[in-house]
Amino acid sequence: MANKIVIFGNSGSGKSTHARELEREGGLGYLDLDTLAWQKDAPTSRRPIADSLQDLESFMAANGTWVIEGCYSSLLGAAIRQCSQLRFLNPGADQCVENCRARPWEPHKYESPEEQDKNLAMLIEWVRSYDSRADEFSLQAHRQLYDSFDGVKIEYDSNTRDANAN
Repeated sequence: MANKIVIFGNSGSGKSTHARELEREGGLGYLDLDTLAWQKDAPTSRRPIADSLQDLESFMAANGTWVIEGCYSSLLGAAIRQCSQLRFLNPGADQCVENCRARPWEPHKYESPEEQDKNLAMLIEWVRSYDSRADEFSLQAHRQLYDSFDGVKIEYDSNTRDANAN
């Protein structure tokens, strides 16, 4: 089966870093679900799920091998149906916060490093609530995706990629 890898977890868990490594090493198509989830002209507003799902399906159809990363259970579910491997990055909130603080500027999300930094306090608060939230971005939702997947799956519980493989 072709490499079709889905990576998910809390914000700051290392999804983008890990996915970019796989993209470089394996020549995989790469998709950050953030690019599909938000309005381009209003980056704090979600796009209609149907539009995001349509773009996700188009990406998967256009790429024989791929790595898709994100935290949106509503979108991850569609990608998981076609993936050959699932990777759940779950290093804990403290590590995620540390990663958020060290995160380089993300020009595909923010106009400037200063604009990105304005959201840091909000992001850290949100990251810390991962295990207590009940939304599509929560540990609860991610655990459900992971537990219900019958294929090859790995849960990483640290940034060193210590794995619990199933």
